[in-house]
Amino acid sequence: MKHKLFKSTVAVFAGWFLLVSTTYADAAPGDVIVTLGEDLNANQQSQLLDEMGVSEDEALVVYVTNEEEHQYLGNYISASRIGSNALSSSKITLLEEGSGLNVTTNRIDWVSEEMYTNALATAGVEDAEIYVTAPFNVSGTAALTGLIKAYEISTDEVIPEEQKQVANEEMVKTAELGENVGVEKATELMTRIKEEIAEGNVETEEDLRDLIDHIARELGIELTDEEKNGLVSLFQRMQNLNIDWSQVQEQIGSIRENLTEFLESEEGQGLIDSILGFFEALIDAVRSWFSSAFISPFTK
Repeated sequence: MKHKLFKSTVAVFAGWFLLVSTTYADAAPGDVIVTLGEDLNANQQSQLLDEMGVSEDEALVVYVTNEEEHQYLGNYISASRIGSNALSSSKITLLEEGSGLNVTTNRIDWVSEEMYTNALATAGVEDAEIYVTAPFNVSGTAALTGLIKAYEISTDEVIPEEQKQVANEEMVKTAELGENVGVEKATELMTRIKEEIAEGNVETEEDLRDLIDHIARELGIELTDEEKNGLVSLFQRMQNLNIDWSQVQEQIGSIRENLTEFLESEEGQGLIDSILGFFEALIDAVRSWFSSAFISPFTK
């Protein structure tokens, strides 16, 4: 099932790239850009446009091809998973400078809203309200590629290929980690690592490994050696890019707000209670061990 989910989403990001790139230089806050997968049938196009609340004559509409999907996502997902149809779509509303990124999804069941935000900020995308959707449930991987492409063309700037690759790798790695430890924990781990890098607290590979270990322990995440090495490699590549880290922090502000809401929710409180319960049980076990270890033999 998961393999089938990939095939319809690559179009979103490819479309975003294309659409933003063609008009962003002259665009103003409030302008709306829509991307549609080229392989949507007429009924599906109408359905998604109605869902996004726009018509083709009200916004710039860019059609994304399956070839573009393979071009921008082929390094991280197999061709069979990308599939042969471009179906994913999106709506982008440009915001005032300093507004940050705000992502909402519908029928996207692998890549979370926070994962999109994190990866887009890494790629250098700024200040936009983004809505990602599809005619049926899909993984959501395609959207990132489309948006970056659109942003690049719209600003008439070339985003370095390595920066695009890192953004796509970040999204995929976070989603894969989320399958094992949960979406919130995976997103929190990635966000906190980026925040520490932005603060200038990571200078060496050893610093980075210690940081990943420290944050993972605090979140109750057990990383395999493969996962840890993959994160080290990713963030080292990220550090070597010419990224404006203060801008990244500004753009991902919504992630911190969403994670705070989660921790304050019933589910989040349940997670905190379970962690506290674990440590209380551990302390009780240690106390019990010490008590039994120091009982005088004369009391028997």
